Formats: sequence, C-alpha cells, structure tokens
Amino acid sequence: MKEILGGKGAGLAEMTRIGLPVPYGFTISTACCDYYLKHNHKHPPRLRSEVEKNLSRLERVVGKKFGDARDPLLVSVRSGSARSMPGMMETILNLGLNDQSVEGLARRTNNARFAWDAYRRFVQMYATVVTGLPKEELEGRLRALKERLKAMDDTQVGAEHWQKLVTEYKHYFKEKKGQPFPENPAEQLWGAIGAVFESWMAEKAVTYRRVEHITGLLGTAVNVVQMVFGNTGDNSGTGVCFTRDPSTGEKSFYGDFLANAQGEDVVAGIRTPVPLRELERRMPKV
Repeated sequence: MKEILGGKGAGLAEMTRIGLPVPYGFTISTACCDYYLKHNHKHPPRLRSEVEKNLSRLERVVGKKFGDARDPLLVSVRSGSARSMPGMMETILNLGLNDQSVEGLARRTNNARFAWDAYRRFVQMYATVVTGLPKEELEGRLRALKERLKAMDDTQVGAEHWQKLVTEYKHYFKEKKGQPFPENPAEQLWGAIGAVFESWMAEKAVTYRRVEHITGLLGTAVNVVQMVFGNTGDNSGTGVCFTRDPSTGEKSFYGDFLANAQGEDVVAGIRTPVPLRELERRMPKV
C-alpha cells in the first residue's frame, strides 16, 4: 500500500480503518506523480474530476465548504514517499485562506491573532514553495517585524501586525510575479499539488535518494487533509512522536512538542521544542 499511497497516506488510511481519530482527507497516488513528471507536467486525465469529487466528499463529512468566506474548510497539502525522506519534499499548510475567509475564520474562532497568523504562514509557504520566491526575502521581513516589536518569538506578535505582514508579503509577491497573490482556493490547491509533485525531482530530494540508495519508486503521493491547528493558543500545539525510543529501541513514547505552533516550527529552530513527557504536566487531559 505504501508504494501507491506513500508512507503518510498509507498510515492515515490504516489508522482510519482501525478507528483512530485522524483528520479527514484523501490521498493522490504516487502513480499520478509519475504521470505528471513523464508528461510535461500535465495531470492524468481523470485526476481533476477525482480531486473535485473527493473534495466534495470531504466538505460533506466535516460540514465546511472549501472557499466559504464565513467558515472555510482549510487543508494541508503534503508529500508522502513510500520511503521516509524527512525534510526533502514540500508541504503547504492553511490552504484555502484568502482576504475574505481570513475574516470569517477570525469571527468563527473569536481569535483574530490565530487567523492572521495562519494566513501569513500560508502566504509565505505558497509564495516560496509553489511560485519559487526566495525564502530568505520573506523570512527577512518576518525577522524585521519581530525586531521592531522586540518579540522573542511568533507567539508575541498580535493580529494587527500579522495583518500588516500579509499585506507586505502580497506587495512583494505582485512586484516579483507581476500578478496578485491567488485568492481562488481551487487555484491555490492545484498550484500546491503541482509543487508537491515537482518536489520529488528537487535537487535535495534526488541527492537524498541517491545517497540513501532509494530506487524503484514512482514518485510522491499528495495528501490533502483537513487542517488541525496547533497555533490557536497555549492549549494547542504541534510535535513529533515515536512509539519507541529511536536511540535505544525501548518501548516508550518519545518525542518533542511546541505549544501554540504549527508543524514547521518544530524543525525551524525558532523555538526550542519541549520533551513529550512535559506534555503530561502542562496538559494532563491530553
């Protein structure tokens, strides 16, 4: 199953099958990536209709509409190789946000800081991953904002400042790309799917497969999954967990987490993750 759905997609499918609480979504197979790369970056003929059908099914299950301005369905678009390739391919979070739905998300959650933080993350990821703008340029603007505010980390930045940063990002995007940042969620989704497929042949991914002697794979799967937010406040978070200690093989939960953060924050080095055992003290109900 991993060869078709990738490791992440196969894991999500199996956990769903046995009744574990995982977020809803769907997986685009590795064969679609293979086709895309062999046919001059064109998707398989039926892929668009299959994605639309499964997106509609996802909307029905979660009770939200993709692109709805009042209560939007937001998704992550993630890679998924049959063999683990940590950090080698691309991910886009919070996809589906635009200038209207960010306001709806803020009202729906009564948390404007969270909504605009999610939006600035999405704009930054999409601009760099999908359209190839230099990551350093956008990161530099983020650093400059935090320096002006004397903020030690992202959690100390308020909604109005995230909103201004989004505007700054979009001005930079239009200046460099000659067109506005895409507001249409469907356009965003297909841009992200293509970018994940493309990341299979990125130089760092090709080098990793060569060094690790990974051969015979069709490409990466793409997982489109309802967002679960770790940046809504101190009672949410993100982390990495193993069912065995990677160093000793001991049968015990092992990992790190960050409160009030999203996935990339754990590995970005901006904040220091906390050992998973600390979670029991901070959030005993979890």
